[in-house]
Amino acid sequence: MKKRWLFVFAHPDDETFAAGGTIAKLSSTGHEVYLACATSGCKGKSGEFHFSSREELARFREQEMRSACSILGVADITLYRYPDGGLQEIEPRKLAERIASTIVELRPDAIVTFPPDGVTGHPDHIAISAATLMAAELAEAHYPVDKQPSLYYTSIPHYYDYCKDSGPKDKCPISARIDISDYRQHKGKALQAYRSQIYSVNRAYPGVMEDDYSVICNYEFYTLVRENGQPRQKKTALPLDELPMLDLID
Repeated sequence: MKKRWLFVFAHPDDETFAAGGTIAKLSSTGHEVYLACATSGCKGKSGEFHFSSREELARFREQEMRSACSILGVADITLYRYPDGGLQEIEPRKLAERIASTIVELRPDAIVTFPPDGVTGHPDHIAISAATLMAAELAEAHYPVDKQPSLYYTSIPHYYDYCKDSGPKDKCPISARIDISDYRQHKGKALQAYRSQIYSVNRAYPGVMEDDYSVICNYEFYTLVRENGQPRQKKTALPLDELPMLDLID
């Protein structure tokens, strides 16, 4: 059965770094994929480009995101345009209600966002994770009983393999993986759309900007958090190569 998926992230490029292969696989196999992005990334680096204002950078990054999402097959993007770097300053209930309104409007079968540590520990990532969990709970009342959306956290366990720094120590246990081996090129080309973020792309995926997609992992990783209006108990994490495959049909 084909489903509608909503991915909720903080910045342009989050969707590609965290779940680009999954999004491409979903859209290529007939699912509907939507993206909600909380900020326009106007405090991000500008790479080889020079901008006269943060507003100009924001417009540029939004266009990069549209290009990347076109490659991945995203049906539509919802932009909230909150201040980049300021999501933790927004009252959590207010941010959650904004996301919940998108959930109620789109009625996705599944929602995906960052885990509580935000993968990198970025305050915006952490804030969007907490707000999306709250939003999913708020929106469940608008669904028929036993047909509430599933909520997943996405993780990037290999993100720091090629970096000198490291991510948060406390990781959310990962419960499943998706084989994206046939969609690494889609993810790579979407990453290339973010020329303004070339430093971040080269740091996490060296060679991708030069069309070497071998550094992109064959899998993307997820944790089921809620299902049919109930929290799912987090289990002790298995080794990554022993995780079950996430069924995109059931």
